[in-house]
Amino acid sequence: MDIEEFRKRGYETVDRICKYYQELENYEVLSKVEPGYLKKVLPKEVPEEPEPWEKIQSDIETKIIPGITHWQSPNFFAFYPANSSFPSILGDMYSDMFNVIGFNWASSPACTELESIVLDWMGKLIGLDPNFHSDGRGGGVIQGTASEATLVTLLAARYRMLEEYKAKGLDGEELRTISTRLIAYGSDQTHPCLNKATMIANTRFRALPTDNNFSLCGETVKQEIEKDIANGLIPFFIVGTIGTTNSAAIDKITDIVDAIKGTNIWLHIDAAYAGSALICSEYKYLLEGINQANSFDLNMHKGLLTNFDCSCLWIKERKYLINALSTASPDFLKNSASKDGLGLDFKDWQIPFGRRFRALKIWFVIRTYGAKGLREHIRKRHNLAKQFYNKILQYPDLFIIPLPSNFGLVNFYIKSSNSSKNSNKLTEMVYNRLNENGKVYLTQTKMRGQNMIRFAPGSPLTIERHINQICELLLNITQEVIAISL
Repeated sequence: MDIEEFRKRGYETVDRICKYYQELENYEVLSKVEPGYLKKVLPKEVPEEPEPWEKIQSDIETKIIPGITHWQSPNFFAFYPANSSFPSILGDMYSDMFNVIGFNWASSPACTELESIVLDWMGKLIGLDPNFHSDGRGGGVIQGTASEATLVTLLAARYRMLEEYKAKGLDGEELRTISTRLIAYGSDQTHPCLNKATMIANTRFRALPTDNNFSLCGETVKQEIEKDIANGLIPFFIVGTIGTTNSAAIDKITDIVDAIKGTNIWLHIDAAYAGSALICSEYKYLLEGINQANSFDLNMHKGLLTNFDCSCLWIKERKYLINALSTASPDFLKNSASKDGLGLDFKDWQIPFGRRFRALKIWFVIRTYGAKGLREHIRKRHNLAKQFYNKILQYPDLFIIPLPSNFGLVNFYIKSSNSSKNSNKLTEMVYNRLNENGKVYLTQTKMRGQNMIRFAPGSPLTIERHINQICELLLNITQEVIAISL
């Protein structure tokens, strides 16, 4: 494929992308293929001879698209949104064009410096404390996911704690023993990536119970810390969540801050989903606790029109992250900028060495929409969720909404008063029928034994008409399920 052929096929690809977005509403949202479908229709071996582009493109239509669950559909209400936008797609195209591997400053200065700048922009837009900015002792870095952000901050916290014991004169086997006593905390609603991080780091983990609003409270944290210290364990890391996956609950961050005062426990804030709302004035009240934390993470790919992957992590003391993850540089990585400390080497802020030029898509999105446009998108998403909430609230004989709509998420379940089936069974039946219908896609959860259906709008293409359609579909299916369950 030479330049002229690439030009021709590139235009065709952009046209196909535009056609896809124009026709998205016509696709069934959830793919209906069976596991192993693709293996049955693709060759068993690499083709020996080159194949024409027309055949490759044809296979996208006939083999790949049938196996796609359409996350950008206006009728996708599952998980949490993974927003796309045309400026972000174009940013990725430029990133692919340059194809730089930004492990250190010298490998491509623009890749490193733009990332530092746009993360500072976003930190200021959110309202993060200046200590999180790159011109101080902290700074921001793009991780692939919030799971990576949780892991690297946990490793930084472990490093900091072990350094404290080294300063007391411990070394060798004594430090290894200390490491096995380290324990991290989250709530029973915290994302399982924290548990996974502790598995990787070979530290302990405990999920703490939450209150009636599914929030982690400071008193619970304080009691667990005191108990574990008395039992010879060493608390070193805790995650406070703003917008839990199950219910978008908010942990009581300021109370947790008070509970860990006087300790060397690292507080990481996981705001992967809900953190994007902090650009709006009505959510700035959450900053009081956030700005007392050691690190903070949000996913721009969940709420700010930036293609996956784009998880933004800010840290107050970057030296702990760098010291925990850096290695002696071989000669082929040595350069004057790194040696003199004038340029950041982001390879020391993450698990892999290599990294893509992801800052470009953030730069394009911020400049295309502006802060005003991003706020409008967040508020539109939340308003659509409130519309859904208010509509099903009109049927108290059918639906129970145990929690208010939070950050654009609504959880509900089916009432069982006039049915032979219990609420869990009815909710499961309605959930399955909704997704089998093909017109919409939602996900489910279980909270304290109760099955719930999660509704989370987010596509920029979703408008009030789509909310009315899913409410009508939900009402009809629920009435049918209850009728056959009498």
